[in-house]
Amino acid sequence: MNVRRFPGLISLLAMTAALPAPALAAQTPAAATSLRPLLAHSSWLGIRASAASLHGKVVLVDVFTFDCINCQNVTPHLRALYRTRGTDLAIVGVHTPETPYERERANVVANLAKQGVVWPVAIDNDGMLWNAYGVAAWPTELIFDRHGTLRKTVVGDSQGALVDATVKQLLAER
Repeated sequence: MNVRRFPGLISLLAMTAALPAPALAAQTPAAATSLRPLLAHSSWLGIRASAASLHGKVVLVDVFTFDCINCQNVTPHLRALYRTRGTDLAIVGVHTPETPYERERANVVANLAKQGVVWPVAIDNDGMLWNAYGVAAWPTELIFDRHGTLRKTVVGDSQGALVDATVKQLLAER
C-alpha cells in the first residue's frame, strides 16, 4: 500500500506505534486501589508476594519493563530503599513487557539478575496488572500504606525524593 496517498493513515499508524503494548488492551473502568489484584496474580519470579508477607508493611510496587532505560534509572534507588528501610517496607516488581524480547522469561531472569533486582517480581505479560492499576507509562511506582491502600502513584524516573518522602511518611503512620 502506498501510504503517501493516505496521509491520515500515517498519523494513525504513528499514534498506534507510540502506545505501549499493554495500553492496547481493554482498560478497566476504575483503577484498583488495593493490593488485591497483585496478590491474586499467578505468574511470579522467585518468591511470590503473599498477603502474609506484605501484612502490616508499606508496599512499593514498581511497574517496569527491564529494557526501559527510565526503569533502569529507578532500580538503583529501589535497591537502596530495599537495603535501608528494613522489614517495614516491601518492594514488589511488576514486569509488564513492551516488546516480544521482554516477554521471554529467560530474558527477564537474566536482565533482572544483571540489574540486581532481588525482590519478588510478577510477570505481567498479558497486561492484567497494568490495566488493573490504570498504569499508563513505565516506570510507575504504586505506594501502598500498611493497610494495603494505594496512597501515591509516582510516574517516571528522577522521582526519588518524592518516593522517599512518601515511604517515610507511610512508615511513620501506624
